[in-house]
Amino acid sequence: MKLEAVDFNAEDAAERFVESLRNTGFGVLKNHPISQDLVSSVYANWQGFFDSDDKGDFTFNPKTQDGFFSAKVSEVAKGHKKRDIKEFFHYYPWGQCPDALKAELDNYYAEANKVALQLLGWVEQHSPDNVAANYSQSLSSMVDGSDKTLLRVLHYPPMSGEEDVDAIRAAAHEDINLLTILPSANEPGLQVLSIEGDWLDVPCDFGNLIINIGDMLQEASGGYFPSTTHRVVNPEGADMSKSRISLPLFLHPKPEVVLSERHTADSYLMERLRELGLI
Repeated sequence: MKLEAVDFNAEDAAERFVESLRNTGFGVLKNHPISQDLVSSVYANWQGFFDSDDKGDFTFNPKTQDGFFSAKVSEVAKGHKKRDIKEFFHYYPWGQCPDALKAELDNYYAEANKVALQLLGWVEQHSPDNVAANYSQSLSSMVDGSDKTLLRVLHYPPMSGEEDVDAIRAAAHEDINLLTILPSANEPGLQVLSIEGDWLDVPCDFGNLIINIGDMLQEASGGYFPSTTHRVVNPEGADMSKSRISLPLFLHPKPEVVLSERHTADSYLMERLRELGLI
């Protein structure tokens, strides 16, 4: 099976996109409205941030989860023992950010959110009646006015060859949120686990937009939309010397939103953050 890109502007884009999400947990879009020049600029400017000593001035706030997370406190994926080989910055419009980078990142955050809301609308539009009946409220209203949607600027540093055995850039995991919106990274490595149990390379053509389902949408849909396992594998050969920058936007509901009889958005998020060792 191969993940193929859907043309964002095609007449049947919504139907094909939601069908891909349903079958694989992932969708890949081309000709989407997010500016590629903006993405390229964010990659370049944040590479400079991660290469500098200034990043230590923005250490994350444990209570609000905004700011810089070093490789020493990076996530341990659920069910794994080794920390991922990465560092990252959590950006919220209300949170901390280097002054020189904030305006551009705020612009990207707004662009990505606009697309994310449209895609969530597609999911809602193409949810079967029996699935939509599980939603405590419309999907779009779950995120309306939410200040929990997170933009993570990820940096996977070059490989030194001295990494812990079995440690990889991002161990197999599922996302917590409703949908994740991700422009193709500047280097390959993202893989998704198929229903058949095979690891598939996600197309990394620059200009593609990659969307995957998170646990919260799986929970809210009663399992109809699967939160799919994915990972970022280590590069080999000459690619070991290259950094990888990635820009996932995690679309989050308001904390009080009821996902299911078991969870609100807040209770689910707190449970997962504890599992990841971030709180």
